[in-house]
Amino acid sequence: MSKRRTLSGEFKAKVVLELSSGKKSLAEASREYSIKDTVLSRWKQEFLERAGEIFEQPKDVQDKDARIAELERIVGRLSMQVEVSKKAVSYASWLRKNSEE
Repeated sequence: MSKRRTLSGEFKAKVVLELSSGKKSLAEASREYSIKDTVLSRWKQEFLERAGEIFEQPKDVQDKDARIAELERIVGRLSMQVEVSKKAVSYASWLRKNSEE
């Protein structure tokens, strides 16, 4: 029994683009790559059906981006509060030191 070949997505995309652009016919690609024409047709159909997904951002990525933006705002606000607190402590210490003199 022969083992099944595992072909990369990059290779499949290259073959489908050759078919779609008319560079090679289905029969030519089938002979050249030793892949059944039904398999090539399925690749092409799947490629065309899922082509729109390339330009869409998955919802979970959008949610994560929104969460990251929210956390960055919080970090910025807290950083400012820390700086103000440091200045307040420094000023209070300066006042205490000067009032003792």
